[in-house]
Amino acid sequence: MSTVLAVTGARKIFGGNQALNGAAVSLHDREWLALLGPNGAGKTTLIRAVSGRVRLDQGEVSLLGHNLANANEAVEARRQLGIVPQDLALYPLLTAHENLLAFGTLHGVAKKDLRDRAKWALDWTGLGDRAKSLTKTFSGGMKRRLNIACAVLHQPRVVLLDEPTVGVDPQSRERIWTMLGELRSQGAALLLTTHQLDEAQQVCDRITIIDHGKTIADGTMDQLVATTIGRGRRVTLILDRPISNGLASGGRAAGDGKSIAFSVEDVARELPPLIKRFADAGCRVEDVQIERPSLHAVFIHLTGRELRES
Repeated sequence: MSTVLAVTGARKIFGGNQALNGAAVSLHDREWLALLGPNGAGKTTLIRAVSGRVRLDQGEVSLLGHNLANANEAVEARRQLGIVPQDLALYPLLTAHENLLAFGTLHGVAKKDLRDRAKWALDWTGLGDRAKSLTKTFSGGMKRRLNIACAVLHQPRVVLLDEPTVGVDPQSRERIWTMLGELRSQGAALLLTTHQLDEAQQVCDRITIIDHGKTIADGTMDQLVATTIGRGRRVTLILDRPISNGLASGGRAAGDGKSIAFSVEDVARELPPLIKRFADAGCRVEDVQIERPSLHAVFIHLTGRELRES
């Protein structure tokens, strides 16, 4: 697949704070890429550099083959760029329909196409029955969906989404993921930042993780698992009684002594002997929990467990 967005060697300092320290990100045509990292890792700064809100101290950004350091090339390329910011960008005293017309005009949608595009967006977001309602009366999830629609009325080839589901209810989040899947099927390439790791694991083709302004991992979910935590499954046996340390050999017992966790490579081959070991010792296995490697586990392995506020 061709590369529609490439950021290389990105560096940016704000007042002594190194927001980006050599980060590199690439996005392929029609791809859905998750850009992940702890708070303060540099994700938003990188998004702003691509969108033109931040000028890098060093590094290059290429969008659809255009070098964004060249002013003339940047104007042409960014016509094919859609940006969904983390902070809502809507006019609260305009209706949903009026917001769409306003943003469509700003994005250069031809006047003859504007109303059709607005109708498409209202149907796409499920807001057709609220077209004439003021945006300030909308729920958080409705505003998020309209925010996305306003950013893609001009049918961009590349869409940047900075935390598009933050603060929304489960139903709106599900609707947003469906909307984005439809965008991709229509030919758009999507770059998504999110803290919803389980959802990123399910919907994205590839994952790039940055931390302290640097790219620390990139690949498909299977590739990241193989190079970090390994492909083994975590199998937890829940027993009817506490057991001795000797019986738990090779596993890790919980505080009550009734839950024993093992790491196994082949569940079908290794699980039956484990169950038999405890059955032979007079213990009954009440439950078995099998956990496959997760993006959450990969993320923690790479970035650590400490809580970061900025």
